[in-house]
Amino acid sequence: MSGAGGGTTADLSFPARDDIPVDISRVPAREAAERELSDPVYGENEPNLLQRALDDFLDWVGGVFDGWSGSGPGGTVGLMVVLLLAAALIGGLWWRLGTPRRSASTADSLFSDGPRSAAEHRSRAESHAAAGRWNEAVQERMRAIVRALEERALLTPRPGRTADEAAADAGRSLPSHAGELRAAARSFDDVTYGGRTGDQDMYERIRRLDAAVESAEPLLADTSGGAS
Repeated sequence: MSGAGGGTTADLSFPARDDIPVDISRVPAREAAERELSDPVYGENEPNLLQRALDDFLDWVGGVFDGWSGSGPGGTVGLMVVLLLAAALIGGLWWRLGTPRRSASTADSLFSDGPRSAAEHRSRAESHAAAGRWNEAVQERMRAIVRALEERALLTPRPGRTADEAAADAGRSLPSHAGELRAAARSFDDVTYGGRTGDQDMYERIRRLDAAVESAEPLLADTSGGAS
């Protein structure tokens, strides 16, 4: 452009560009992955493995977003792909580690309230059964079995003991009922933590086990040491 005195003034305006790379935010995908994968219940199981998996995945997500931000088109589709991959990774870790378990000393404890006798647990179980509250009936009858074994000194009372632990311990003294005790413990876990709904058949099996265990003779340890 010509100016006064024949000089030339440089044109400093720039044409509008529609191909300037758009930096697609990686925050949603990263935060979603961090919130789920950094859950402490995963870290309690395999902290080193999970930390490495989280770090590697987030680094990979960052690299993918950097590549897409330079290519412009397809950013929305790319974001959806990454979110789907994040969901797949979370699902894989869930399958690998299983459902996060609660502390056995708190939420999984067989006895969640004050001490009661085996007779009291049986009475509560029957009341729940009469009202059709099968989940509560199953829970109380399993507690009655374990409390009765503690009252007979076949189990040592232990705070925080789970149904599975009680069944395993009792099975050593009552090997003929070990399988039934394990099945009763699984039923207790199913209705308490697994979201399963108990029914009359489930309750009746545990009630019959309670009666059988009450009269069962324990297997006593051999204290002779094999001496003749």
